[in-house]
Amino acid sequence: MIAPGLVAIEAEMARQHADALDSVAAGKPVAAIIATSIRKTGRLLLLGMGGSHWVNRTAARAYRELGVDATAEVVSDMLGVLPSAVPRTVLIVSQSGQSGEIVRYLREEAGADERFGLTLDAASPLGRSVPCLIGSGGPERAFAATRSLLISHALHLAVLASLGLDPIEALAALAEPETVEIEAALDALAACSTFVVSGRGWLAGVAEAGALCLMELARCSALGFEAGQLRHGPMEALTSQTGVIILRGAKSADLDAALAADCRSAGCPVVVLDGSGSNAVRGVHTLSVGPSDGMAAVFDMLPTLQRLLVEVAAARVADVGTPIRSNKITVTP
Repeated sequence: MIAPGLVAIEAEMARQHADALDSVAAGKPVAAIIATSIRKTGRLLLLGMGGSHWVNRTAARAYRELGVDATAEVVSDMLGVLPSAVPRTVLIVSQSGQSGEIVRYLREEAGADERFGLTLDAASPLGRSVPCLIGSGGPERAFAATRSLLISHALHLAVLASLGLDPIEALAALAEPETVEIEAALDALAACSTFVVSGRGWLAGVAEAGALCLMELARCSALGFEAGQLRHGPMEALTSQTGVIILRGAKSADLDAALAADCRSAGCPVVVLDGSGSNAVRGVHTLSVGPSDGMAAVFDMLPTLQRLLVEVAAARVADVGTPIRSNKITVTP
């Protein structure tokens, strides 16, 4: 019998691309309002918790490449902080719109901030409190974030497009998702007890979200690292029992290849999700996606990463997708 939690996760992933496309189209009016605010204030603060924060880490890079002074912070770090006296645009991201930190933050004085939201639940405290981008298809029902990650990236794309980013390649990646064979990669990771997921640039946040997903579903240690950060010390923890998953981007293909080779030399099983279009790294398991760059690479890479991580977890945990210490909505900050 398939675990109910796994059934729920697969149902979410099955409709995530269609919902993401609908979200971009439906979000254009509010996205234009948020873009106007960003142009006016010149500063953008992205706030979220858990998977939403890692989505914001990806999006912050995209906004910066458009010349926006953008930062991503966890909401809990902003609680109790004096309100800003300098105008800025604040985008609060929460798939449920009702986690404890979000509710508390909304009660605090906004100061000069212009607040907006991004959520899958229009009826949530976030959805009712500020102008919001609303993801299509309603709240995510499965425990670990999958569909909500893709939709949240898509709603950011709507804002980015309003700021001048060309969305054509990203929308094409959503409209025509790739199916990549992952069986060999699953075999390579089968005996691992811990994991590292790593990426650079646009893909760093995707990697960090992937590590969180694996911890939630497989109930094992999984660390998400921006690739440069992985070089600065954590390499010492690598063993033959450490599965390393590297997201290889077009602009960092050589750096990512060198990192993959060094992890392999440490005895680690290494899987590379390769969106670079470059030659494969010898001695590692390569899952080719794309090639693409920017937000298109995110939409190419994320669904394959999700499938890989869900299958890794399903092979380890009989009741995968059923939390034993957590809730879908964290109400206690």
